[in-house]
Amino acid sequence: MKKALKIIGVILAILIVLLIAAPFLFKGNLEKALKNAINKNLNAVVAWEHLDLTVFRSFPDASLNLSGFSIINKSPFQGDTLVSGKNLSLQMGITQIFKSRDLKIDGIRLENALINIKVDSLGNANYDIALKDDSIENLAHSTEEKAFTFQLKDYEITDSQLNYFDDASKTFFVLTDIQHKGSGDLSQEVSQLNTKTSALISFKKDSTEYLTKNKLSLDAVFKIDLKNQTYTFLENEARINDLPLKFDGFVKLNEENTEVDIVFSTPSSDFKNFLAVIPEAYLEKISDVKTTGDFTVNGKLKGVVDDTHIPTMDIQVSSDNASFQYPSLPKSVDNITIDAQLKNETGELKDTYLNIPKLTFRIDGEPFRVNGDIKNIVENPLVNMEMVGILNLANIKQVLPITMEQNLTGIFKADILARFDLESVEKERYDKMDVRGNASISNFIYDAGFKNDLKISNASLSLQPGVFSLKELTATTGNTDIKASGTINNLISFLMNKQVLKGHFGVKSNTFDVNDFMASSEDSQKIETSKNEGNKNKSSNEESVKIPSFLDAILDFNANRILYGDLELKNAKGTATIKDETLSLSNFTSDIFGGSIVFSGKVSTKSETPTFSMDLDLNKIDITQSFSKVEMFKYLAPIAKALHGSLNTKFKLSGDLTKDLSPNLASLDGSALAQILTAEVDPAQAPLLSALGDKVSFLDLDRLSLKNVTTNFSFDDGKITVKPFNFDIKGVKINVAGTHSLDKSIDYKLDLDIPAKYLGAEVTKLLQKLDPKESSEMRVDLPVGLTGTFTNPKISLDTEKAVTELTQKLVAKQKDELVNKGTDILEGLLDGVIKKDSTKTNNQQQNNQQNTQQPAKDKVKDILEGFLGGKKKKP
Repeated sequence: MKKALKIIGVILAILIVLLIAAPFLFKGNLEKALKNAINKNLNAVVAWEHLDLTVFRSFPDASLNLSGFSIINKSPFQGDTLVSGKNLSLQMGITQIFKSRDLKIDGIRLENALINIKVDSLGNANYDIALKDDSIENLAHSTEEKAFTFQLKDYEITDSQLNYFDDASKTFFVLTDIQHKGSGDLSQEVSQLNTKTSALISFKKDSTEYLTKNKLSLDAVFKIDLKNQTYTFLENEARINDLPLKFDGFVKLNEENTEVDIVFSTPSSDFKNFLAVIPEAYLEKISDVKTTGDFTVNGKLKGVVDDTHIPTMDIQVSSDNASFQYPSLPKSVDNITIDAQLKNETGELKDTYLNIPKLTFRIDGEPFRVNGDIKNIVENPLVNMEMVGILNLANIKQVLPITMEQNLTGIFKADILARFDLESVEKERYDKMDVRGNASISNFIYDAGFKNDLKISNASLSLQPGVFSLKELTATTGNTDIKASGTINNLISFLMNKQVLKGHFGVKSNTFDVNDFMASSEDSQKIETSKNEGNKNKSSNEESVKIPSFLDAILDFNANRILYGDLELKNAKGTATIKDETLSLSNFTSDIFGGSIVFSGKVSTKSETPTFSMDLDLNKIDITQSFSKVEMFKYLAPIAKALHGSLNTKFKLSGDLTKDLSPNLASLDGSALAQILTAEVDPAQAPLLSALGDKVSFLDLDRLSLKNVTTNFSFDDGKITVKPFNFDIKGVKINVAGTHSLDKSIDYKLDLDIPAKYLGAEVTKLLQKLDPKESSEMRVDLPVGLTGTFTNPKISLDTEKAVTELTQKLVAKQKDELVNKGTDILEGLLDGVIKKDSTKTNNQQQNNQQNTQQPAKDKVKDILEGFLGGKKKKP
């Protein structure tokens, strides 16, 4: 006995050692077998960060764990991720770790996986990664080379996501938050599989989203016939949101197609089933809701699924004279009748259609009715719809505890008949649309994202084939009032296909305040939170004016007043074109600053930094008003605040805008012309003028009056260049040119053409050598430099240059006088000598005078010029 116990003890010790050592002894063997099987059978790159084999903790089973695994496609989906995940675990019997082939897998665990399934426009699927070579297929079917045999008893997928995208049909299907597990002996030809599944489902086709994270659950027992590839529903219950459904039937996988024969229905007919369809995120619990009437869903799917066919279907949703009321809300919805069918009788996708013979409801005694059908749903939906009734939008929250992005109020009335196809909507083929009737909304309050709500007191539409007329629109927001009428080109496209709204409108306003159209730039999450909490406080640290992106319209406007910051424009008229978040103005005229304005240009808020360009013509505007209220004018000519009068000016500018659409002065580029019609100067208002008056005492700036002074500016990255211009101050002619910058630094040159007597006592002594008339007419240039800043100027006078210029003028004048006098004396002496020579003939006398007289004059001139310091005598 003792010997037996010893033998058993030794065997147990050896087993324990093997269990501990197995991960290290056999890990490499299993990893090698796994990679060998993958390399031989898959057209993909399979990788993992870490492989771990555990035995001791999972005894009597072994567990193979792959962490950080991925499957990356090769051509034609080169580089796409087919599968990736945090962890993949394979369970097997402990004896399997000693094998290099024919491994039997009992269970699978998949955690935090992402599965991306794609089908391209040619029908290629990215999950089809098995190698197609015949030799490989034969090898895979060979029992000698077979690497794995699945004898699953259970499997589980947790916290995962499945994406499906079909490029040919533009179908996008997503399952998120997948929790799925199944158990059963799948090694048998016929077995039962118990499953539990929950997920959030989203479904989108083309640009239309039909489901958005709707809850989906299914607890089902399937009969699995592996030999015939048939899967039959046994016990099951599914829920879409909280709508319960029961399924019966089967799905059979054939070589060429998939055969489907399924019927489903609601297990009860309580009208609460209808409320259960509304996503929980929008609606509170329905357990306490009082209901009358019924609601049922019944459906049949039968046929085959292949490249060209779908199952025939008949899905019916119905309710008759139903009602519901939430106990916490004051109003009910009654007279609810629903009759809708989704049908396909041929098995061809294009023949699927939705028929709604009747859909009615009544809130607070106001009835609303919709009926019609939609054919050819998949290819080009054909809509035939009629809508008649009255709906008080405020009643929506009185009957449903629904969470809305904003509170709605207003009365909507409609009597509309519409027949059109989606392709005509997308391509704006208005001749193919038959939409007629009338629609209106009154007392509608809408949060358009401005500082204040947009209040539409009345808006009415008249619809006729090809013509949608806005008969009247009366609205206010903040200080702004608007009245409009006109035509809408694409109302159906705007409402159904999310296209921009196109039209041509006439707009009138008594007061149009641009500040009312400030848009908050708060973080979107904060905005959503504030809306959910009913917070109507729209203040934020940063606001911006945004041009609506949903408009492509022409507005012929007429406004008595336009308020833009501190500016007030009166009798404004013009044409505004709004497109692609850009506002273009043409033929804009208005009264402003006691004069008038003509404007054309554009403003764009499409990019993060708004931009503008404009041509501006201001006529006879008041200088004081304009330069005190327009920041740009203060920057262009800071000295103008010392002027009182009127001017004409023209601007051609472009640059960036601030959040409130004011020009960013540092970005200005362009040119301007300014003409001062008449202006009186107040030097006390400008430190530069005061300093100049103190430095140049003879300038009487207190009595300066300007008239018809014209100057040109140019702008480049915030630097202003003033081209030379002239004016005079009581006999002093002044030429000005230079530059100044945004930091108020200046660099200007003034050339003063002044009477010489203004230069002081020393100059006065020199002028005394001239006769009084010449002295009073003598003028010189006095250069003046202006640097520093407008508020702290530095003024330099180049008087030395002016005195030097005056001295040179006086010396030159004296030289000319001496030369002229000396020449006259010598000419008289020479004439006397020539007359005494009487022995010459008359002809000789004339020749001698011509040949001798001019050299004698030149000689005397040279002598005098040399004496007076002129040019040197030639040797």
